[in-house]
Amino acid sequence: MKHLNKKQITNFLFYTVILLCFSPLMSTSLALLAGVVFVLLKGDTPSEINISKLMKYLLQLAVVLIGFSMDLSQVIQTSKTGFWITLISVTLTMSVGMILARIFKVERKTGLLICCGTAICGGSAIAAISPLTTASKDQISFSLAIVFLLNGAALLVFPFIGAKLNLSQETFGYWAAIAIHDTSAVVGAASVYGPLALKIATMIKLTRALWIIPLSLVIYILGDKRGNASIKIPWFIGLFVLAILLRHFVPDWENTFIHLSWLGQKVLIVSIFLIGSTISFREIKKAGWNPFLLGITLWAFVSLSSIIILIH
Repeated sequence: MKHLNKKQITNFLFYTVILLCFSPLMSTSLALLAGVVFVLLKGDTPSEINISKLMKYLLQLAVVLIGFSMDLSQVIQTSKTGFWITLISVTLTMSVGMILARIFKVERKTGLLICCGTAICGGSAIAAISPLTTASKDQISFSLAIVFLLNGAALLVFPFIGAKLNLSQETFGYWAAIAIHDTSAVVGAASVYGPLALKIATMIKLTRALWIIPLSLVIYILGDKRGNASIKIPWFIGLFVLAILLRHFVPDWENTFIHLSWLGQKVLIVSIFLIGSTISFREIKKAGWNPFLLGITLWAFVSLSSIIILIH
């Protein structure tokens, strides 16, 4: 029998873990851990797959499918409350973040990307904002590496802290949506904590994601201009809203919506595994300590200030 080479073995392990993501054995935390272990074992993701694009589309698909589990009346109430929370937190995070960037002597464009990622929705915000700047590929990858590393920490740390503080699912949902960067990590941490936490966190986080549009306009107007600059609008949010409306106005399809929501949860677990499998420790080391200190200090500020406000 012909022996398998390293590439074939790593490909086999990669696809095996993805299949396990659709089983009851794999949770969001385990999926992230599996991705990190895959990196530490020097596993290379299959060359025939564009992992970055796959993560993007799977995450968007997961969010849309999770919309089939949302109750419209609860969504409306949560959105009203979340608007002001989001307005205050985004403004405060960007302001404090740019001050910290100067204190830590982080290059302006790298600091801006880290602040945008922390204020709104992690990698998605960085991907949306970066075309509007003259940031280099290295600056973008540094920012993404820092955000992805903190996302991984949040998936493990937030549910633990929430349990220790005896936070209600509602409070935890708000906290996760405000303080965790990427939508995938927010949904992952909230799903571990409970179904109500998941619904609230998802809705608030998607409300935050809409702020990509006004923030992009501000950065485009005030920042460096490039001929090919364009604002990337998160159109999948419209499909998410459509899923909520379908669930509300077509109640006879309830069983179908339950299955679609289940599929969304599983697709989310796959996307979290992919996030873990693409963490580049080399890029993190190359970025140096200052951008990392900016990212973790700003994240700590947002996490602490938001939980203090929420529990008082």
